[in-house]
Amino acid sequence: MIEHQLLGAGLGAIIGAVLALTGAGGGILAVPLLVFGLGLSMVEAAPIGLLAVGMAAAVGAVLGLREGLVRYRAALFIALIGIVAAPFGLMLAHQLPNTPLALVFAGVLVYACLRIWRKAASQLRGDANDAHRFIEPCVLNPLQGRLRWTLPCARALAFTGLMSGLLSGLLGVGGGFVIIPALNRYTNLRMKSIVATSLAVIALVSTGSVVSASVAGVMHWQVGAPFAIGAVIGLLLARPLAARIAGPRLQQLFAVAGISAAVLLAGKALLG
Repeated sequence: MIEHQLLGAGLGAIIGAVLALTGAGGGILAVPLLVFGLGLSMVEAAPIGLLAVGMAAAVGAVLGLREGLVRYRAALFIALIGIVAAPFGLMLAHQLPNTPLALVFAGVLVYACLRIWRKAASQLRGDANDAHRFIEPCVLNPLQGRLRWTLPCARALAFTGLMSGLLSGLLGVGGGFVIIPALNRYTNLRMKSIVATSLAVIALVSTGSVVSASVAGVMHWQVGAPFAIGAVIGLLLARPLAARIAGPRLQQLFAVAGISAAVLLAGKALLG
């Protein structure tokens, strides 16, 4: 049992390091690692993955708050919608058999990784088009340094929260691969602020999902606690390295690893 917990802590450290180096979307690899590394089913792995990603994201969000990067009003608004939506995703997860749930997860993982690859490729080509960043629904007030809250802005952020909450409950993912592109599209925040705000949302939504899973009796704390502690340690250890080695090439490497994990997960689900 101790060896199992140590393995779980080691796998969690990998997820924490990936989160620190690739941004909030890196936590999507938590569920495949739990399925292949510890032999869990999708329903068992999802809340454990959320616990680890949520704790690691909370540490990152606190550090972002200290640096003044988190747009906490937007984060709270998105998270509240997500927390309301997450139990519906969790309910749906328990209605679906493991095979279709694994295939849905694999599809979402491939989609997220393709987006990451395309963005990294665009950065490597030197493409940059910021013209849209001042005509989107959520724009910073230059005098106050706060987002202007309009109906289109609230609607865009509410939809972001709805999607991240549903995916959080259904698949056990933090939702960074939804939140980061949405904030980049709907706001003119800079990327450091977008990532920090996304981490705050993930931490809050994951907490709600973990509570729902615990109440439903589907959280395996003996596996989840070491995995989550490992994730926090991995994030703290890797964070100082992020500025030196993070970049588009690393993002592409992560995308390849994610697509490979999706293929393996789909194959395992289909072939038994």
